[in-house]
Amino acid sequence: MNVALPVHLPAVRSAKRTAIDKRPVTDRVAVRSLGLDGDGVGDIRYHGGPDQAVYAFAREDLDLWSERLGGYLPSGVFGENLTTVGIDVNEAVVGERWRIGTTLLEVSSVRIPCNVFRKWLGVRGHDVSGWVRRFTREARPGPYLRVLEEGALAAGDPVEVESRPDHGVTVSMMFRALTTERSLLPELLRVDALPEPVRAKVMAHVEQDREPTLAALG
Repeated sequence: MNVALPVHLPAVRSAKRTAIDKRPVTDRVAVRSLGLDGDGVGDIRYHGGPDQAVYAFAREDLDLWSERLGGYLPSGVFGENLTTVGIDVNEAVVGERWRIGTTLLEVSSVRIPCNVFRKWLGVRGHDVSGWVRRFTREARPGPYLRVLEEGALAAGDPVEVESRPDHGVTVSMMFRALTTERSLLPELLRVDALPEPVRAKVMAHVEQDREPTLAALG
């Protein structure tokens, strides 16, 4: 489990504050509707809010990137709050509910890589040439989760899946729909409680596809 408060990181060369430099904590931490106590968001225009309250990334994927980037990546370095072990978080179904400690979380959305992410890894000495493209190609972004029941959790708490929708839209599929495979966007409408920014992108895509058809009929 990892947290950080927003700070200015001059080496990232951004005027905005960022909380990407998350560090592990061992104490039990309260989880509220907007995230973990002791954690924060720098750029609230693109990050944070109820649909991005908690971010999870798999230790196994960090190990894969450690090999590819040529250096060990500690837990929290991707800005994740929860570094999971032994579960494929990218095959989780959007809307799946996880009980961790006394907290109930729901898989809600996906992380889209940004320039601060790329610069941050560069500051740490990694080869980030084409980083956003490389990260996107893997389609293993890790999920954002919303908090359905506030509570507390600690490192080592098991992740118990309490329910899983049957629509089949996984974290990886949502990410590909929003990035490299736009033809998948209409599939996201099968997800209940789809975050509004995601729904807006889907509807814009659907309307764009309808325009040539309507023109031909006209």
